[in-house]
Amino acid sequence: MAAGDGLITTADLREYRALRREPVRGTYREFEVLSMPPPSSGGTVLALMLNVLEELDLARNGRDSTATIHLVAEAMRLGFAERARWLGDPDFNPDMPLSRLLSKEHAARLRATIQPDRASASSLAAVAGEAESRQTTHLSVVDAARNAVALTYTLEESYGSGLMAPGTGFLLNNEMGDFNPAPGLTTTNGWIGTAPNLAAPRKRMLSSMTPTILVKDHQPFLVLGSPGGRTIINTVLLTILNVVEHGLDLEAALAAPRFHHQWFPDRILYERGAFSTETLAALRALGHRLEEYPYPQGGRGGDPRGSRDRPAGGAV
Repeated sequence: MAAGDGLITTADLREYRALRREPVRGTYREFEVLSMPPPSSGGTVLALMLNVLEELDLARNGRDSTATIHLVAEAMRLGFAERARWLGDPDFNPDMPLSRLLSKEHAARLRATIQPDRASASSLAAVAGEAESRQTTHLSVVDAARNAVALTYTLEESYGSGLMAPGTGFLLNNEMGDFNPAPGLTTTNGWIGTAPNLAAPRKRMLSSMTPTILVKDHQPFLVLGSPGGRTIINTVLLTILNVVEHGLDLEAALAAPRFHHQWFPDRILYERGAFSTETLAALRALGHRLEEYPYPQGGRGGDPRGSRDRPAGGAV
């Protein structure tokens, strides 16, 4: 760091401590949901969106129906609005209302704002979100004794800082971009300036990592996560819904087309071929703005932009 005119000192590294935190715990139908707590936003937003969707009959509507896509996109919109408004490093945000964000009652209030026949409008009076890097990876492991690990790992920007400390064999991280860039800088283009995630000394930046374990009858049922920056949370959400609501096996659930809404920019991003021409027209009629991804969501296979050839990101 000194050779590269960096700001981190030996004293900084000596004072740093890795912290063990209790996982976020929620329920969805007959499953217990265990996921990553703040300063990752992933587990909290995932649990919130699942709570919003739990009282909606997605299975009856069908996975590819306009009604299901609309309701899930609205839940995504609500989850990311709450993310930007409240979440950050809990050590710097003592009033972060985590228990309320995870409650069924709060989800019911949010659910009541969803109109079945009309898309909501994201408003700058609330909050917005900046896109995150997609250079993250995930692995899920279950051993013969049913011990389960869900691990999400990121360097940011493919090669992190682009530096390798001599003799170590590993690249240095570059996570600073996950802080909000400036106070009050919130725009419809996706920048965010809310206080909980502004940079400060010794503060840990907010992430979207969402390593998650679903438990049924005291046994791991689904172990999953994803790469993909801010899309990670919604990729995990869609995989859970594909399995629990729509009865897909894991391989089909991971390979199914994906979509993403993150409050701002106010649009549904979707993978090529995810929606039929008729569904696109129906969603636009509800007031949704839509934009096709130039790459698969969540990363599939060896291509860093993803590949349809080898689904990845989950284990049973």
